[in-house]
Amino acid sequence: MLKLDHITVIAPTLGEGVAHVRQCLDLDVPFGTSHPYMGTHNHRLQLGDSVYLEIVALDPDGAAPSRSRWFGLDNQKRVRSDWEDGRRLRGWVASTVDIAAEIEWHQDMFGENVPLPPTDPSFAFSIPVDGSLPLDGAAPSLIDHRDDPTSMADIPDLGCRLKSLTLEHPDPAAIEKLYLDLQIDRPPHVVSGPQIRFLADIETPNGVRKLT
Repeated sequence: MLKLDHITVIAPTLGEGVAHVRQCLDLDVPFGTSHPYMGTHNHRLQLGDSVYLEIVALDPDGAAPSRSRWFGLDNQKRVRSDWEDGRRLRGWVASTVDIAAEIEWHQDMFGENVPLPPTDPSFAFSIPVDGSLPLDGAAPSLIDHRDDPTSMADIPDLGCRLKSLTLEHPDPAAIEKLYLDLQIDRPPHVVSGPQIRFLADIETPNGVRKLT
């Protein structure tokens, strides 16, 4: 079974990502961490039930990794295009206790099993060879915490809670079937729409706000 781990705003720059979430939720998401093994960095925020929000962007001061970056961040032209189109909450991650088995079953969708950090792996992440989002974001990226789940104590809790996550998709029936086949706990609610687009309803100290 897969379990919702976090939802991801994929930004052209970290500053733009933080500003967008501020506009949507009326709060500032604190800095999280740098990923020297991916050349990216993030801000993070707890959303309750061991789920969190990540704002991730290419780190202009980071070194390029030896392989494609996660979340499609090598394709900055596409990241910018999606951003300008309002598709900013763009990806999501599901946890598994056996990433190798999940990838063997759907390698064409999830890509490669990538141990990270490469020199001293503490977790594994699924990344397609070209770094793109699985099924353009409709399917989750996978993370295997290797019995050491993300410590929520390391992620700021500003009183926000995820109420719902909705995915618009041109073929909702096919995506719903995929989620059932993958046995995903708390998958996005799928509705019909012309293109892939996420919407999260998040309870904040100032009421329910929408993150796009």
